[in-house]
Amino acid sequence: MNTVEQVLNQAEQGFKASMSKLFELLRIPSISTDPAYKADCQKAADWLVAELTAIGFAAKARPTGGHPMIVAHYTPKAATAKTPHVLFYGHYDVQPVDPLELWETKPFEPTLKTDKNGIERIYGRGTADDKGQLMTFVEAARAWIAASGSLPIKATFLIEGEEESGSASLIPFLNANKAELSCDVAFVCDTNMWDEKTPAITTRLRGMVKEEVTVTSPSLDLHSGLFGGAAMNPLRALSKMIAALHDKNGRVTIPEFYKGVSELPKATKKQWAGLKFSEKKFLGAVGLKSNAGEKNHSTIEQIWARPTAEVNGMWGGYQGAGSKTVIPSQAHAKFTFRLVGKQNPKAILKAFQVFAKKQMPKDAVISFSGEGSGSPASEISENNIYIQKSSAALKAEFKKETVLMGSGGSIPIVQSFKTILGMDSVLVGFGLNDDAIHSPNEKYNVSSFQKGIRSWVRIIAALGEK
Repeated sequence: MNTVEQVLNQAEQGFKASMSKLFELLRIPSISTDPAYKADCQKAADWLVAELTAIGFAAKARPTGGHPMIVAHYTPKAATAKTPHVLFYGHYDVQPVDPLELWETKPFEPTLKTDKNGIERIYGRGTADDKGQLMTFVEAARAWIAASGSLPIKATFLIEGEEESGSASLIPFLNANKAELSCDVAFVCDTNMWDEKTPAITTRLRGMVKEEVTVTSPSLDLHSGLFGGAAMNPLRALSKMIAALHDKNGRVTIPEFYKGVSELPKATKKQWAGLKFSEKKFLGAVGLKSNAGEKNHSTIEQIWARPTAEVNGMWGGYQGAGSKTVIPSQAHAKFTFRLVGKQNPKAILKAFQVFAKKQMPKDAVISFSGEGSGSPASEISENNIYIQKSSAALKAEFKKETVLMGSGGSIPIVQSFKTILGMDSVLVGFGLNDDAIHSPNEKYNVSSFQKGIRSWVRIIAALGEK
């Protein structure tokens, strides 16, 4: 029996204890956004420090301007300058539980249920986001050290307590501790598998930039009978600008918008085409029947690898009960742009502002009050050695090819690790689309937890290979 098999056996023998450990952590209501739970966030941090210390890490809960940041280091006795140094990132804080009345179980009393198909699930706040995911790291490390006496890599754990409330302390902490936290690569376990039997690594994250506009036309609200037809209505001007954002093929019409956007590599496009993704099912689940995006790009490409321009809100004039016959003085709208490839957030914001001004008719003045430069997209090459090793390790565990997928959303920590600590991030997660994260009745499949531990055992082994 080789070392990896010994560690996997140890993980299986200790799985009941691993479940008990997870349940202990889940019972701590570490809601970071609510000051009433500050002591519970500290309790969760202290619990993790105790567990990491017990398995051989030098761990501390570091104070920040908000909730504690956990930093834990492990260096094998046989380590050399060539031993890989890997950072593992997760977060111990959770979302609020509201609306409480929609929960079928107590949010902080983790409950094990088996459905009619025999699938076991753990219900409770934080099961999938991110305590269940985080503990796959911890329990894999525990199994390695128990079975072989050591990890085959140098490991640093960085576990924050403010991810669900904006990570206000994270950037200052990274800047203040660059030398200590800079490793060869970072692993983030806060993402999903393709499905419950197919592993995935997220290699693409879209960036984002936001903007809010106000269009002003008359200096005050006007009587639509006295001024209608003669006065410029700012809602009309704003609507015209919004309508001009996309052409008949769904492409964004802002000049230079697609600068830095590349076509998918052929191998990636072929793999995504083979995923049997159902556009009908995807759109039908939210009451839609047809794709409204760019022509000549599949739905999966549109949500993972293409940029967007979206109107998130639009308002102006009278919005109360009944009618009020006015031409409003102002109209407002909020926009977000999801970015891919090498699109520059500042350049996109500037290009939109120039575009919007040009769309304004006479007597309509547009102003901007956006939130700044935004964040660029993050991509890691499918040829990256850490992607390849992790992909092979996941395939060995699941007996299926690892999907190298994209994400329509953004995970800012990935960009921070790159720009501040100078390292790429590999996003390996074991969540599922139906885990109801941030919602009532959040759950995590027992198989996700068990396979997650076993997968990290294999990935750690692969990382330690010379």
